[in-house]
Amino acid sequence: MMSISSKITGYGHCVPSKSLTNDDLSKIVDTNDEWISTRTGIRSRYIAENETTSDLAAKAAQMALKNANISAQDIDLLVLGTITPDYTTPSAALVTAKKIGIKEGVPAFDVSAACSGFVYSLTMADNMIRLGQAKNALVIGAETLSKITDWSDRGTCVLFGDGAGAVVLQATENEDETGVLSTKIFAACDYVDNLRTNGGVSTTKQAGYITMDGKEVFKYAVNALAAGADAALSIAKLSADDVDWLLPHQANIRIIDGTAQKMGFDKSKVLTNIANHGNTSAASIPLALSQKVNDGTVKKGDIVLLTSMGAGFTWGGAVIKI
Repeated sequence: MMSISSKITGYGHCVPSKSLTNDDLSKIVDTNDEWISTRTGIRSRYIAENETTSDLAAKAAQMALKNANISAQDIDLLVLGTITPDYTTPSAALVTAKKIGIKEGVPAFDVSAACSGFVYSLTMADNMIRLGQAKNALVIGAETLSKITDWSDRGTCVLFGDGAGAVVLQATENEDETGVLSTKIFAACDYVDNLRTNGGVSTTKQAGYITMDGKEVFKYAVNALAAGADAALSIAKLSADDVDWLLPHQANIRIIDGTAQKMGFDKSKVLTNIANHGNTSAASIPLALSQKVNDGTVKKGDIVLLTSMGAGFTWGGAVIKI
């Protein structure tokens, strides 16, 4: 009897209509394009004005469903990584499920792991498929970080953007060895104050704004991203030489370059979209993955190594074969 695993059959992404450039930012905070781009690699980002997190998630999900050639009625699991849900309750996953027409009774829930949200969500969905608890899953990363960004703080407001990415996971007996080859997630609770919001439901009764100790985050990030990637590779019984593409969380170009260097990846094998999107937290990996698959950069049969690190700290990695 062959074991069940999950295969990615559809990819989707969505960004808001408004693009905010570094020059635009220089008009509202003391900064400039050179300062931002040389330190972060970011030149512009998309900002939600009238769109909610579930709006972006729904559009990304619909694209992924169309790409997979199945309907929302076929989905029997929805997992959404986000720290910016529309409401405190119900979950953004449930609101998204309503918008795209998921049938009654299908489990749908949010995963709050900040920038590691998609890798965490992918892990949950993949495990449920392997246990036989789902056959067709939607896994989404979606954020509207602009809603919790202090636009007067030039240390943080230059970093973040909004967007969504989604994949369809379907159960398979994996005869061609494609799909999710491995996942591994981690957390370290000693760093909760290094990257967090300054508010919350049971503290200030407001969402608050993102605050960050940039030096501590940077110092931890490269090692965590490499560790998550290495762990996923080990479980998949692969080495970096077997990987066609490294897709790290799009936090900062220096962190991305540092991770690639630490793992021995040439820049030509690293997928990025940070220049035009900034840090979109849980959306960054699926957003970039969908873009690169749909524009033909990433091709069928390619092995892609995903790695992420977020507030908490949380981190993790996954290996997928397209």
